[in-house]
Formats: sequence, C-alpha cells, structure tokens
Amino acid sequence: MTVSATIRIQEADFDVAQEIAALSKGRTDVGAVVSFSGICRGSEKGEPIAALTLEHYPGMAEAEISRHADEALARWPLQGLTVIHRFGRIEPGENIVLVVTASAHRQAAFEAAEFLMDYLKTNAPFWKREESAGGTSWIEARDHDDAAAARWTKS
Repeated sequence: MTVSATIRIQEADFDVAQEIAALSKGRTDVGAVVSFSGICRGSEKGEPIAALTLEHYPGMAEAEISRHADEALARWPLQGLTVIHRFGRIEPGENIVLVVTASAHRQAAFEAAEFLMDYLKTNAPFWKREESAGGTSWIEARDHDDAAAARWTKS
C-alpha cells in the first residue's frame, strides 16, 4: 500500500477525532496512532490573550511542510501522516495545528510526530501575532524550540 501524507493549510477549524479516525480507518497494518493538537491558550505569562493571528506564505508553506512530511516518511516506517495548520484569527480554545502519525509500532509514530512538530514550531513559514489588552506583538521562536528541532539534524 502506498504511504502518503495529507497536508492542509486552512482558515477553518477542524475536528481532531475525525482526522485521527480518517488516518487509520480500514487499516489493519496500523498498530499505533500518535497525535498532537496545538490549541490557542487564553493567557501568556499571566496576561490574557484575546487571539492569535497566524499568517503564512501561501505555496511556500505547503511545499515546506510537504518536504518535511516526505522526510518523516523516509526516516520512519509510517503507514501515513496528517498535518493540518490553520491561519487567520484564532481565539483561545480553538485548534491551531494537528499532527497525526500512524505506524505499525509506537516508537516510529511518536518520533515522527515529534520531528514534525519541532519543525513546525521553529522553521515553518508561519508568523504569529498575539493580541492582548496591551496591543499586538509578533511571537518569535523560543530557544528551547530551536534546541528540540536541532536534535533531528543529520550529521
């Protein structure tokens, strides 16, 4: 069976359970499904957040995520993967991102999901602006996110 990646960048919200079920439906070769869903928090450092606005570079974002999905498929024995990333204005409690990986065994599914999320947090062409009572500010990648992504670099 051909292994493929589903990549979607969209403004609309998504149903996490439905996306997980779709990846493994009718598959008897899947023994592990790992998912990560990122949700907009309502506060940062004790300060309330009204919303996040995510912007992306259309075309480039899809191509870059697809490239990393292909790398995950090459590095781990996966039966499939899904990456969904939203853009636009996202309010607290709403979904931002979903990564789902399916494999015969858990280690490959866990590692591939971590690899993809580490990439998305540090290098995907998305820009995040936070809205709060004090105004708006652009959010930069954090050092610990960069360190997490660096562990996947091949020597």
